[in-house]
Amino acid sequence: MRRGLSALLVAGVLCLGPTAVRGQPPVSAPAVEVFYPSASLRIQAYLYRPDGTGPFPAVIYNHGSRPAGRERQSVRFEYIGELLTRAGYAVLIPERRGYGRSDGPTWGEEVGRSNERVVPRLEAETDDVLAAARYLQALPFVDSKRIGIMGWSFGGVVTMFAVSRTREFAVAVNQAGGALSWNGNAAMRSALVAAAEKATTPALLLVAQNDRTTASITTVGDILTRRGVPHRMVIYEPFAPPQSPGTNAPGHSVFSAQGMHVWEKDVLEFLGRYLGPSP
Repeated sequence: MRRGLSALLVAGVLCLGPTAVRGQPPVSAPAVEVFYPSASLRIQAYLYRPDGTGPFPAVIYNHGSRPAGRERQSVRFEYIGELLTRAGYAVLIPERRGYGRSDGPTWGEEVGRSNERVVPRLEAETDDVLAAARYLQALPFVDSKRIGIMGWSFGGVVTMFAVSRTREFAVAVNQAGGALSWNGNAAMRSALVAAAEKATTPALLLVAQNDRTTASITTVGDILTRRGVPHRMVIYEPFAPPQSPGTNAPGHSVFSAQGMHVWEKDVLEFLGRYLGPSP
């Protein structure tokens, strides 16, 4: 079912999904690998741009975590690049510190199994995302006043942390941020609540009924409602992923390429409302 908030207008582990859908058309604008500075670190990213001269509105996409041993695999997330460039957005997909070819220790090296290190690490990764916004704002084909941010799982957490620290984003999309760790990590719960208490960016909050929990999304939604921050919340019907259907949180996979048909319309409608049309 879908649950919408009345405040519509008022007011991560194991998240590496497939990067393409079989039979999906090729990306209209192939990814360009770029590097940008985040304090003393050099961060790898993939940049997509639509055809034309712009300036284009832009979206930063924040990936989720990756299984141990696969953290250094660079992932282009072509399905995100395809979806958003076809809608007229430039897209930047950072490999935050410790991922791909970016500087910094991997998640396993810095966090390991320690719950206490999760939030500080994600806050540090948020620094990389804020640096990504500065990089985008300096590109001549990007409209520096129309930049959105979007993320899945730990990437959704980073998205909420980012909008709690700055007002430079025009819109945010949180796809199941914190759903896999909400019940087992009190520090994560407190940090997401604190971020929601500070955020003023219009937000689209998405989760599936059969994720590990929906509370990480509904709690944020309740706070934004109370504070009068514009947002929309959608809880999708249980999702059965064609690949890896035996997981204990199958609904989490809805935000991979396998489930894009479920949420793409909601995402494009919400981004379009706050980023406006591309030239």
